[in-house]
Amino acid sequence: MQLTSQKITQLLNQHQLLKDAPQGNNLLFEFLHYDSRQVRPDTLFVVKGAFKAEYLQGIAGVRALVTEKPLEWDGPQWIVTDSQKALAVLSMAYFDYPQKQLWIGAFTGTKGKTTAAYFAYYMLKAATGNKTALFSTVDRITGPTAQDRHKSDLTTPESYELFKDMRRAVDNGMTHLVMEVSSQAYLRNRVYGLDYQVGAFLNISPDHIGPNEHPTFEDYLAHKLMLFDHSKQVIVNAESDHLEQIMKRAQENHDHVYTYGAGGEFTYLSHESAIHESRFTVNACSLTEMEGDYRLNVPGDFNESNAMAALIMVALAGAKHGDMVQGLDQVVIPGRMLSLPIAGHGVTFVDYAHNYASMSALLSFAQDQYPEGKVIVVVGSPGNKGVSRRADFGKVISKLADEVYLTADDPQYEDPQAIAQAIAQHITNPHVKIHYQMDRIKAIHTAIDEAGPEDIVVVAGKGEDPYQKINGQDVPYIGDYAVVVAYQKQEAQ
Repeated sequence: MQLTSQKITQLLNQHQLLKDAPQGNNLLFEFLHYDSRQVRPDTLFVVKGAFKAEYLQGIAGVRALVTEKPLEWDGPQWIVTDSQKALAVLSMAYFDYPQKQLWIGAFTGTKGKTTAAYFAYYMLKAATGNKTALFSTVDRITGPTAQDRHKSDLTTPESYELFKDMRRAVDNGMTHLVMEVSSQAYLRNRVYGLDYQVGAFLNISPDHIGPNEHPTFEDYLAHKLMLFDHSKQVIVNAESDHLEQIMKRAQENHDHVYTYGAGGEFTYLSHESAIHESRFTVNACSLTEMEGDYRLNVPGDFNESNAMAALIMVALAGAKHGDMVQGLDQVVIPGRMLSLPIAGHGVTFVDYAHNYASMSALLSFAQDQYPEGKVIVVVGSPGNKGVSRRADFGKVISKLADEVYLTADDPQYEDPQAIAQAIAQHITNPHVKIHYQMDRIKAIHTAIDEAGPEDIVVVAGKGEDPYQKINGQDVPYIGDYAVVVAYQKQEAQ
């Protein structure tokens, strides 16, 4: 993997990113990166954000820069209009365009991206003989072995990591890739220049709105809709809010938009939704391999809608009915809808629910399953992002919970107590009991202690995440699920 100075100039010009190029240089770069801690000999370094020339002092190996503003640095510099786009363009070239060797299906939406991605991944694994990769909020799977599975830091990573992992997947023999695409991926140009065979739009509701994210809901939706511009075939949830606007955008470049749900082209009949599974039937449709009965190895009837999007996607990829049945029957999603009964204390659910829509669906399901008991929630909200979630959590707790333990959830540079109080300000139901416990493990333990035999405890937000983000550091954390498992074992002794 190499880049020449001529190739760099050509690529940047081709994408109308180049403002100025160094003259008379015939350089060969053996490495590309944007993190000064990763520099190797003969590195082309892409400058991002508020980077200063002094950050390169004492770092050997940088031979040239790609930057939006010329730096006081003794070496060749390509001046570009957008460093993020330049990084994407150069990364795909450096890793020899691995996306061209993959069938790629992408999901976007406010809730359900991870769940739908895992559904599609498991079905395509069956269809391709385990030659399917997955880039999700939870895992990045680039091959068939345990060593090819890694925890994700972002829903959609920086473009360099994105194409690097695609190259790994291709080198590992993968032929298909299922990935989540966040609104931030388009806002930050992490997926600039990347196209998909199929793009699925699951739903939309306010989220990721704040000083460091989207300024308005309109901006958030606009970036979600960009998925349609880069997908050869598109799928839309016919029950989504703002459907008219979504469909108008989807139809701009597509003669056929595949829709599912009530009022859509593809419909299904839900039979039952129990604590460990759900069952449904896909009605007769144009993609005949989809037709038939399914057992979904995940509880919650709201997950059947996500399964429909995934079924359409894999059908368009050529999967057969048997592969679909097998995949949905066997699917396991880390940190999603994990239930553990605890003697004398009802059932505890651990789920990654982290916005209004997902929390509302989860608590509604809990109420339906345990109508005689209390719904007790353990939840926090991240610091320095998704500020709108704090009000949203307060509203859904007011509507669907009986008791809440407000705690820390990736507080970053903010005071978790202040975040908890911001949530509490929006809990307007006077019958909801509010507790504050910033030690997340203690909050979970106390909530389960207080639960009776008919009650349900919902631990929302972190799932199996192995760390808490505090003051810019990933502080080790055993994960919500491990906390509940440990409590369950202790009670059983």
